[in-house]
Amino acid sequence: MSMTSWVVLGLSIATVLLLLGAFVATMRQDRRGRSATPPSEDVVVQSPMPAPVSMQAHAGVYDDPREIRVGDRIEVHGARSEVLGALHVALQGQQWTEYLLDDGSRRARWLTVEIRQGLVSGDPPHLEVLVWTEVPTQGMIPAKSMIIMEGVEFFPVDRGTAAFRSEGDTGHPDRGLLDFADYRAADGRLLSFERVQGSPWTASYAQPLPPGSISIISHAS
Repeated sequence: MSMTSWVVLGLSIATVLLLLGAFVATMRQDRRGRSATPPSEDVVVQSPMPAPVSMQAHAGVYDDPREIRVGDRIEVHGARSEVLGALHVALQGQQWTEYLLDDGSRRARWLTVEIRQGLVSGDPPHLEVLVWTEVPTQGMIPAKSMIIMEGVEFFPVDRGTAAFRSEGDTGHPDRGLLDFADYRAADGRLLSFERVQGSPWTASYAQPLPPGSISIISHAS
């Protein structure tokens, strides 16, 4: 074989080796690329959009007490009531609503729904829901000091006069002034005295409700 033939053969072998080496390197690089975790900045995870929820999806039950309206049928701790009326109360920029409930018993029950500011500056506001059950006062009036009701000591926390607007059946005028005096016991129980436009004082105990305790069974038509 001539020198020229050996040169051509050598170049051919070198070319094949180079191509084979490049192919092997590419395969190794491809395996590293598939097995390694991609950089975090190259990974875009898109959360699925929540499915639209229609009113029918709740089967007619709504849990936001701010949506309660006069005439609604609601459930409080498993007890069903009808909302007979509402007092929309305002005092120095603070507003709350008191709903008169009919649960079939002979005792008046009121439901208070209020957005309260945080106790500490900077705390976000929170929703407070209270159920009030009337108790006999036997002619008692709210004192400015500690009072004893059914053997329990209650200490004053707030009192004042607020303006109200009446809606539905509340037993009160369409508009007027509401005097109130609130007390708290050492165990956290609440007691409140109220009277409208000079009428006799009434007193009620409060039962705070945890989230999810109220369901609106049906809205008034």
